[in-house]
Amino acid sequence: MYKKLALSCSALALLAGCAVNPKPLTPSQIDTTARENIVAVDADQEPVTAPINLYEAMARALKYNLDYKVELMEEALKNRELNLSRYDMLPQLVANAGYAGRNNFSGASSLSLITRRQSLEPSTSSERDIFTGDLSLSWDVLDFGLSYVRSQQKADEFLISQERRRKVANRIIEDVRTSYWRAVSAERLLTKLKELEGNVSTTLDNSERLAERRLSAPLTALTYQRELVQIQAEIRKLQRELVVAKAQLAALMNLRPGTRFALVLPDRTENLPAVKYSGEDMMMTALKNRAELREVSYRQRINSKELDAALLSALPSFRGILGVNVDSNDFLFNNNWFQYGARASWNVLNLFKLGPKKKAVRAQDDLLRQRELALTMAVMTQVHVSRARFGHLQEELQTAEHQNRVQDKILYQIRSGHKAGAISQQTLLREEMNTLVAEVKYDIAYAEAQNAYANLFASMGIDDFAPDLTGREDVGTLTASLATLWQEREAAMKLDK
Repeated sequence: MYKKLALSCSALALLAGCAVNPKPLTPSQIDTTARENIVAVDADQEPVTAPINLYEAMARALKYNLDYKVELMEEALKNRELNLSRYDMLPQLVANAGYAGRNNFSGASSLSLITRRQSLEPSTSSERDIFTGDLSLSWDVLDFGLSYVRSQQKADEFLISQERRRKVANRIIEDVRTSYWRAVSAERLLTKLKELEGNVSTTLDNSERLAERRLSAPLTALTYQRELVQIQAEIRKLQRELVVAKAQLAALMNLRPGTRFALVLPDRTENLPAVKYSGEDMMMTALKNRAELREVSYRQRINSKELDAALLSALPSFRGILGVNVDSNDFLFNNNWFQYGARASWNVLNLFKLGPKKKAVRAQDDLLRQRELALTMAVMTQVHVSRARFGHLQEELQTAEHQNRVQDKILYQIRSGHKAGAISQQTLLREEMNTLVAEVKYDIAYAEAQNAYANLFASMGIDDFAPDLTGREDVGTLTASLATLWQEREAAMKLDK
């Protein structure tokens, strides 16, 4: 009784000792991980030693952007899984070794079924300690077929990972182009905007004091103040749009927040190339090249292979076996021997699962087909919108450039009149403000037009980098390749105008 109770308590204590309880990370572990991540996030990056131009910004984003690195690692993982799946098609080669022992001999006697007497004295045919070993080669035809189908599916998954990498790379380059031109605008104009805001605040204070002292007509003073407040609000709106541009560009290039770097300030007067493609050509190009549509096509191919796997699973299995055996038992007449054989088996219940499996595969195929149609419409719409947006922003850019040019001429006339004493200081200040605002609008319009230009190629699924580039090259090589690609692309656009 007491022995059973003791054994029960011991078993319960053993089970309690094997229980697994959740263990949160300790503060020191969290602190260590955070410090390691801070060091690793931008480790082994080429330092910024000179002003960065547009193509170097793209190159740094392709090489160091962590979202793109995730896609590269995903592609590498799918490639490893594909290579691993090929081994599943090989035969199985299994080696076994074993030992068996006992404290006495294993013996037996015989009983006569007729006389019911012992017909043979106890004897043994086995030693007390036996070592065994075998090496067996087996190959299942059904397993080979299923492994071949799964390997084909892994190959398509690898291709999907490549398309996802393309999509992320094109999105990153498009974002870099947008952020770069906004950052250039910020470099040019934020200092001037701050000076302008200071002048506006001073002039506004002066105007309010004059109005309080009744030194100017109330309606005239209030109208002037309203104009100053409107300019001040517009300045702050422009500052809000520009102030974060450089930080966004730094994040895309994986530069740590607060890193100081300069930008090459290119000429903004050159007109962007016209679109050489017709709307139909752009749509067909997009439907052939967009990564999302290619991914759905690969998914459809994977799903069709799932139907092949279901059919194979319903077939009988045939396995061939060839092996070598060794046994240390000296009572055996042959201590080593070759073994060969074949075995067929068939899980008949798989036939009943085949029908529902076919229905599930067809339902999945219908879903993928509907998704493909939805993506087709979305891609066509995106192409149409990007084409219309680019045309509209080109017109806006021309208007902004014209407005800036006219405002420069007005300012020249106002300054001349002010020197001659014919125009007041207030009017001069107002036109200086209007001139800077026109310049900011021109820069922002140019940045948006550049973004729309890059978006044209992204909407068509045309890669923004050469097909031989992966992002593992050095920054100089990537920069040169990207510059050549975009310059050739722009030159081709201009020739077809």
